[in-house]
Amino acid sequence: MSTLFEFSISMFLAVLVVMIHYELLRLTSLSLTQLHIPPRQRILVVICAAFFAHLVEVTLYAASYLALDKTFGVGSIGGLPTTSFYDYFYYSLTTYTTLGIGDYYPIESLRLLTGTESLVGLMMITWTASFTYLTMEKFWKLH
Repeated sequence: MSTLFEFSISMFLAVLVVMIHYELLRLTSLSLTQLHIPPRQRILVVICAAFFAHLVEVTLYAASYLALDKTFGVGSIGGLPTTSFYDYFYYSLTTYTTLGIGDYYPIESLRLLTGTESLVGLMMITWTASFTYLTMEKFWKLH
C-alpha cells in the first residue's frame, strides 16, 4: 500500500480523534455550570466524560486496525494471534497510552498508524490532564 494512503488514514484518524475529544470536553465544560451538584461530583463528571472520550477514541483506532488488517489486508498485527475485536482493542489501548507491552506489534503499513496513535494518545491524555486541572482550579474554591 502506498505511503500516501497510510499517511492519509493516520491523519484522518488523528483529526477525528481531536474533534471528538474537543467536542466532548466542550460539552462537559458547558454542562458543569448547569449541574446542581457538589464540586467533588463535578470533578467526577469530568473524569467520567474524559474516560468515555478516551474509550471512544481507542475503539475508533481498534476498528481501524481490524478493518485495515482483516478487510483491506493492509499490514497486520504480529505477536499473539488476533482472533477477536478485543485483541485489536487491547493493542489500541496499549498503543494509545504508550504502554506498548510488546505481546502485539505492528507489521508493514500499520507501523505508521501505530506511531501516530501513540502521539495522538499522548496529546489527548495530557489535554485531559490540563482540562481536569483547570476544572479543579475553577471549582476548588467552592469547597
